[in-house]
Amino acid sequence: MSPRISHRSTAIPEPPDGYLEAGLPELLDYYRTMLLIRRFEERAGQLYGSGLIGGFCHLYIGQEAIAVGMRAVFQPGDQIITSYRDHGHMIAAGMSPRAVMAELTGRDAGVSRGKGGSMHMFDVAKGFYGGHGIVGAQVSLGTGLAFANRYRGNGAVCFAYMGDGAVNQGQVAESFNMAAVHSLPIVYVIENNRYAMGTSVERSTTEVPLYQRGLAFNVPGERVNGMDILAVREAGARARSRAAAGDGPTILEMETYRYRGHSMSDPAKYRTREEVDTMRSTRDPIESLRSLIERRDVERNALEEIDASVKGVVQDAAQFASSAPEPDALELTSDIYRN
Repeated sequence: MSPRISHRSTAIPEPPDGYLEAGLPELLDYYRTMLLIRRFEERAGQLYGSGLIGGFCHLYIGQEAIAVGMRAVFQPGDQIITSYRDHGHMIAAGMSPRAVMAELTGRDAGVSRGKGGSMHMFDVAKGFYGGHGIVGAQVSLGTGLAFANRYRGNGAVCFAYMGDGAVNQGQVAESFNMAAVHSLPIVYVIENNRYAMGTSVERSTTEVPLYQRGLAFNVPGERVNGMDILAVREAGARARSRAAAGDGPTILEMETYRYRGHSMSDPAKYRTREEVDTMRSTRDPIESLRSLIERRDVERNALEEIDASVKGVVQDAAQFASSAPEPDALELTSDIYRN
């Protein structure tokens, strides 16, 4: 019997050695991508309000450091799979803002030809395997991707994301067990934004430290400050190295916060305005990174130029998505499996 793997402390770990060893070009690139996600999501919310985006729409505002920080450790051939709160992951993966926004508005130029909408987009060339609407389903699918990686011996690692609400799904526990039994190359990332659909994590589970959910399966876990991109990157690098070395899965619980409701139809009355304002003013991931950059030897106008550039990209994406043609009616019968 293999020895048990000890879990880390429930406290957010101290910054590891080399924590601040990120060059200014890297920091500026992280800042630009995080800001692009924020502005993209804000514009998507506006388009939803005006009726140009229909169906479900779950925004990633507040959680940007996770998608960007984890993407920083991504290697060619790796895979990302996530839930329906997926737009931020798409932008972090390098998918075209035009194509993503066009998909949200149901246009033929969308990344899924206008048939996937907010929750179901794919771009295998970017290593992005969805966008999945069924709670927790992406975790077992990601475990399957990792199983294929191990079978093929290709050295790739899968990053499977889930929310704190999905952790209570039975298939998630089954996935942890399978990944441990086969030492699969996968990193499970729990984006703990505290409220799942609207119920606080303290009310929905007796095992509040979610990173300990792998304890029964001998899967190590770590709690990470998900509002700090460098902390995310460091933890992601450790977990990926472990998976690539054949040592099996790791669970990373990213402590984060979403500023908007669960979806565009959620008024979020289960929390106070004071709570949201406090998080925005004291722990915002973009403002924290901006403060770090400003302490470096950065040109005065560098950040303003990035801000203006991002604004232009998002404005262009919104205009494109509002005017691009809708799919032909024949698209209804394409991409359908027939036995």
